[in-house]
Amino acid sequence: MAVITAKMVADLRAQTGCGMMDCKKALVEADGSFEEAVKVLREKGLAKADSKQSRIAAEGIVDIMLTDDKKTAVMIEVNTETDFVAKNEKFKEFVKGLLRTVLSCKPADVEALNACKYDGTEDTVEVVLKEQIFKIGEKISIRRFAVVEGILSSYIHGNGNMGVVINFEADDAAVNNAGFAEYAKNIALQLAANPCEYVDRDAVPAEVINKELEIIMTQIKNDPKNASKPDQIIEKMAQGKIGKYYEEHCLVDQEYVKDDKMKVSAYTAACAKEFGGSIKIKGFVAFTKGEGIEKREENFAEEIAKMVQ
Repeated sequence: MAVITAKMVADLRAQTGCGMMDCKKALVEADGSFEEAVKVLREKGLAKADSKQSRIAAEGIVDIMLTDDKKTAVMIEVNTETDFVAKNEKFKEFVKGLLRTVLSCKPADVEALNACKYDGTEDTVEVVLKEQIFKIGEKISIRRFAVVEGILSSYIHGNGNMGVVINFEADDAAVNNAGFAEYAKNIALQLAANPCEYVDRDAVPAEVINKELEIIMTQIKNDPKNASKPDQIIEKMAQGKIGKYYEEHCLVDQEYVKDDKMKVSAYTAACAKEFGGSIKIKGFVAFTKGEGIEKREENFAEEIAKMVQ
């Protein structure tokens, strides 16, 4: 039987990121072979990675990468179980590699991304992801990504808590103006400060507006002061109130965060006039970390009671 030294254990731990006892056991099982011990740990780690898939991963980061010409942007959300892991530099570099992979491989969805070769390696994203789970020791999930092309502006808020990519339609006179970059950045900041679902009123589906009108009309009818008013009047009152919905849910109808005396549409028009060109906010993509994921509720008293038992 091979003699397992402290240095062998330390070297194995440095390469794999596993615990000291796990490394020692693997070396014993591999009869001192470093390569075989790595294989043993990977095999055990992959099994552990699979068993972690039922855990809740609602932390993580949103990150963005643009091509050198700034005409294509990729935004991705990768979730972890804890914020501590999300702040790890190796995890962040793993996410950067995913962004590079999306740019080069151009997958249609997360399933297709998993089958791509991870940037700079011969392994698939799925394999590299499982290696990360193995090394880090908690669930990691590639939740979603988006690729946006055009005249772009992007912004990451709060070390990856939220990311936005704005797509513009603009002529050369506007884009080539020195002030356009600041305007585009301000629109990205606007969306991050006031997240919404739609660019403008035309983008809101008719069924959404009809449902909102029904709610408003019901609220009006429930007010005793309006009991005697005919339906036509109540409908007009509802139409008058729907503007509030647009202000809250449409980007161009929002009050501009740096000057609440004007709306985003007015700010855009003013900049276009100043630049001597035309500008339109064409669309946007916004990801908020963990949005819509049900987070685990911790009951520490119950947990401690179980440990005592």
